[in-house]
Amino acid sequence: MTSPACERNRGPLLDVLLQLLPPQGLALEIACGTGQHAAHFAPALPGWQWQPTDPQPECLRSTAAWCAGLANVRPPLLLDVTSPGWPGVPAQVDALFCANMIHIAPWAACVALMREAGAHLAPGSQLITYGPYFVEGEPPSPGNLAFDADLQRRDPAWGVRQLADVQAEAARHGLRLLRRFDMPAHNLTLAWGR
Repeated sequence: MTSPACERNRGPLLDVLLQLLPPQGLALEIACGTGQHAAHFAPALPGWQWQPTDPQPECLRSTAAWCAGLANVRPPLLLDVTSPGWPGVPAQVDALFCANMIHIAPWAACVALMREAGAHLAPGSQLITYGPYFVEGEPPSPGNLAFDADLQRRDPAWGVRQLADVQAEAARHGLRLLRRFDMPAHNLTLAWGR
């Protein structure tokens, strides 16, 4: 499997990760999709162990293929983000990375992401999310408006989220927005922590 979006955003995302992450740790990737992000990030972050997860078996197979031979990428795990306690994942991680899930999933996935991030993040570590958001006081881009409409046509439970709603959910689980990075194509990378 190949994602053109991953090919476009992996470089800018890595630039942000290099700013945010310490030299070593264990990163848990939620909704890894094709595995292209893990395959790109792992060689550039040799002090990090990368644990990809996804709810779709075909994505796990793709991730395994993309990451074959990378010693610091663990075998991908089957994980539905809404599963309480996230069975099978490490009890504590040094970073959580989640790209392009919050808008392509029901709101319950965002709730679960924040709940479990609050439980699984080691002290001083961060949840890093990437994707489009609507931000109060900032005019939405035409591209994000069209994308939101397309997502809701595909599934009414999907859609570009209001950043204020995501922040409120994070706060319910002891997390706050620490840093914001404006990315290409009107996306944001957000770093959350206690």
